Amino acid sequence: MPKLIIDTLKIEVPKGTKVIEAAARLGIIIPRFCYHPSLGSLGACRMCAVKFLEGPVKGIAMSCMEQVRDGMVVSTMDEEVRDFRRQVIEWLMMNHPHDCPVCDEGGHCLLQDLTVAGGHGIRRFAGKKRTYLDQELGAFIRHEMNRCIHCFRCRRFYQDFAGYLDFGALQIGSRMFFGRQSDGPLENPFSGNIIDLCPTGVLTDKPSRYKGRRWDYERSPALCIHCSLGCRLVASARYREVIRMEAGFSRAVNGYFICDRGRYGFSYNNLQERPRRARIGQEEVPLDQALRAAAERISQITHQFGKGAVGCLGSARSSLETQGLIKSLCQQQRWMAPNYLADPFREGKVKRAVAGLDGRLAVSLREIEQSDFVLLVGADPVNEAPMLTLALRQAFRKGAVIYVIDPRPVFLPLDFEHLPAPPGDLDFWLGFLLKRTIARQNGEKTLDEAGELHETQEEPAIQDFAFQDRFIKIAELLDRSARPVIVCGTDCVRETTPALAADLVLSLQAMGRKAGLFYLLPDANAFGAVLLSSPESSFLKILEAIEIGSLAGLVMVESNPFKLFPDRSRLEQALNSLDFLLVMDYLPSPIGRPADIFLPTQTVFEAGGIYVNQEGRAQWASPVYRGGLPIEQINNGNHPPHLFREDIPGGEPRPAWQLLMELAHLLSPEQDLSIKTLWTELARGNPVFSRLEELKGPGDEIRIIPEQVEEESFLITGPGNRMKTECAHGDVELLPVEWTLATEELSSYSDPIRETMKKPCLMMQSEMGKRLGIQNRDRVTLSLDGGPLEIEVELKDPMAAGIIVLPRHIDLDWQKMGVHPQWISFEGIKKKKDLDIETI
Repeated sequence: MPKLIIDTLKIEVPKGTKVIEAAARLGIIIPRFCYHPSLGSLGACRMCAVKFLEGPVKGIAMSCMEQVRDGMVVSTMDEEVRDFRRQVIEWLMMNHPHDCPVCDEGGHCLLQDLTVAGGHGIRRFAGKKRTYLDQELGAFIRHEMNRCIHCFRCRRFYQDFAGYLDFGALQIGSRMFFGRQSDGPLENPFSGNIIDLCPTGVLTDKPSRYKGRRWDYERSPALCIHCSLGCRLVASARYREVIRMEAGFSRAVNGYFICDRGRYGFSYNNLQERPRRARIGQEEVPLDQALRAAAERISQITHQFGKGAVGCLGSARSSLETQGLIKSLCQQQRWMAPNYLADPFREGKVKRAVAGLDGRLAVSLREIEQSDFVLLVGADPVNEAPMLTLALRQAFRKGAVIYVIDPRPVFLPLDFEHLPAPPGDLDFWLGFLLKRTIARQNGEKTLDEAGELHETQEEPAIQDFAFQDRFIKIAELLDRSARPVIVCGTDCVRETTPALAADLVLSLQAMGRKAGLFYLLPDANAFGAVLLSSPESSFLKILEAIEIGSLAGLVMVESNPFKLFPDRSRLEQALNSLDFLLVMDYLPSPIGRPADIFLPTQTVFEAGGIYVNQEGRAQWASPVYRGGLPIEQINNGNHPPHLFREDIPGGEPRPAWQLLMELAHLLSPEQDLSIKTLWTELARGNPVFSRLEELKGPGDEIRIIPEQVEEESFLITGPGNRMKTECAHGDVELLPVEWTLATEELSSYSDPIRETMKKPCLMMQSEMGKRLGIQNRDRVTLSLDGGPLEIEVELKDPMAAGIIVLPRHIDLDWQKMGVHPQWISFEGIKKKKDLDIETI
C-alpha cells in the first residue's frame, strides 16, 4: 500500500485512495464543494486544492483528483494553497446573493462556513450578478437558483447515482441552470437527498422552511420505521414537535441517503388530532386512572371466563421492547398467545422467511452493491423498500446484471430484464433455476440430496419456450457469477417461495459462489414480531376465538388491523362482540375510537427503542425529544404562555412497553415484569435474544440471526407444492400491492406526502384491456366479496397474464376484496359505461 505524508503525519492507505480521503482518515478535512464520498471526484469547484511538496506530483493540485502514491508529501495549509482557495471563494461569491440572514440554509451552509473561514467579506467586482428564475419543484423542495455555485452534486446524485432524468443541468458555461425543463414535482422518490447534498441554499427543505435554524433544534440520530430496511436518520425537533428529517449515515444499511418516505413521513408524530389523553369510553381521564380501570376490567373478565378469555394483538411497527413485553405479559397472565401480523395473506410467508434466515444467507444493502448478478423474485423495490433501488442502481453501475421475476409492472431506474410470471408460477421457475444449478453441481453431497428431492416434483407443461429460454439464460448467468444475490419478496409470492429462494442461494454457495439472500418484509419490526410469535398463533385464530365467544377481552397495542385485514365488516363485527377492548396507540386510527379504554403511547421519536430490520440487524434508536403537545398547537404559533409547571403540557403518553409493565404490576403485583431482564427471559425461548445484551446503547446495532438455522442443508426438505401452478377459481387473480407514497400507514398522515400521492388505479395488461374493451383511464366496477369497487384503469406492460393489480391505497376501500388470493371472473370487471347501460 502507498505511504505518504500529509501535514507532517504519515499514513499508509490502499492503492487507489484519493488524497482527500487519505487526509480524512487522519482527521484532516480538506475544504470541498463538489466532492462527496458517495459521489466520488469531479474536480469542478477547485476548493480542495493542496500543495504537493515532494514526490511524483509537484505544486498545487486538486486532492480529490490525485490518487495517493508512494513518497508524496502534501501540505493542506501552505500559504500558497490557502491563497488559491481564497481566490476560489471570491469567484464563487461573485454571483452569490448576500442573503444569509433570510436563507433557510444559513447556519449549516458549507459555502457560508468556508466564506467566513477564508476571510472573504468585500465583493470587488462591480458588475451585475447573474440571476435566474426559480422553479416550482413540488411539495418537498424549494428552489432558489441564484445561490448556485455549479458544484454539480445535485445532478450527479439525481441522474448518476439515482438514475432519474427529470432534473439536471441545462444551458452551458456561466449560465448553467440546475432544474427541470419546466415547473413540476420531481419524479425521483429519493429527491430529498439533493437538499442534504447542496452546499448552499439552492435546494432547501420546503416543509420545514423558516421553522428554525440548525442551532435552534434538538438534533439526534433516529431510525426510519416506514419499511423493513431500517435506514438511519438525523431528526430535528423544536418546540415539542419534529420539524425535519435528514439522512443519517449507516455503513451497512443506507449509506448517506434515504428515500422521501423516510424523510417526509414523520408528521404522524405532530398531528393535532393525535390522541394524547387517556379515555374511559369517550371521557378523558388521568392515565393512571385509566390504567387501574383497565386492570380491573381485565380481572373481572378472567374471573368470569378464565385466563384464556383475554388476548393481545401487537404490531410490526412497535419496538422490540413493546413486542417483548406483550409476549411476557401474555405468558405471565396465561392469556392466549399474542399475534403481531394482522395481514393473513403475508403472515405465513414472513414467518417462513424469518425462520430460515441465518448468517450463511443474509446480506446487507451495501453488500448488494458489490454483487455481480441480482435476481429479484416477487419483489418491487421502488414500492416495497425504496432504498433497495439505490443499492441495485450502484450494483448496476459497477457492472451487475439485474433480472426481475414478478407479475407486476416493475420500474427500476436502470437497465434490467423483467420476466412477468404469474404469482402461481414463481415457485416453478425458482425450482427450474434450482434444478439447473444442481445439474451443474460437482459432486457435493448436499446437492445430490437436493437434486433427488427436486427431481421428484412434477413439472407443468411449458407452452412458451421463448419464455423458458430466458430462464435458461438466467441459469447460465448464475453459473458464471461470483457474487450473486437473490432478493425475495413476501407480498405477491406463495408461502413456499421464500424457502425455495433460500435453497437456490444454498445451492450456489455449495458450488463455491459467494451468494447471498435479501428478503423484503412488510414493516419496520416484522422480523422481531416473528421472533416473538408462537408457531401456532395467528391473527385468524384470535379473530375466530372472538367470533365463537372464547375470547371476551382484547388488548391492542399500536395495532390497526383495519389497515391490513382484508375483510373490514368481519373485523368490525368481531370487535363489536367483545366484552372489553383496551387500545394503546399514538395514532388516531379507527381502532381507538370504539375502545372501552384508550391509553396514549409515545412515538419512536419520543421513546426510542430497538427495531430488527429484514436482515436480522437489531438497531437501537435514540429518543429525539421528551414529547408533549407542540407549542404551535397551544398558542396558534405565538409565544407559549409564561407559566411555571412541573409537567410537560400534553406529555401524558408513555412508551407502550412501560404501560404494559404497569398493567402487569396492577394485575399481578407479586410478579413484576422488568425491561432490564426482558432479553434474558425471552432468550429462554429463543437464544437470539441473548445477543441484545451486547447492545451498548442508542445508536448501536448488531445482527442477531443465528449462524446456521438447522442441520438440514436445504430448507424445503419434503415434497411440497412448489412445482404446482395454481388452479384458477376465476379468470384473473386480483393482486393487492404496495406503492411508495400511498399505502404505508405512518406516512399517510403527512401533508407533503399526501400532496404527492398518485390517485389509486387498477393496473392490467393491455391485452386484457383489449379483450374487455377497456381503454386507458376508463373507470370500471369490480364485483368483490365485500361489495362493488369503482376505480380507474391504467393499462400497463409488461405484466403477467391473468392478473390485475390493486394498490392498498389509503384512499381506496381495497379491503372489499376479501381473502387472498382473490380470483374474479371477467364478468366481474364491468366498464362504467357498460354498467350504466345495464342499469338503465
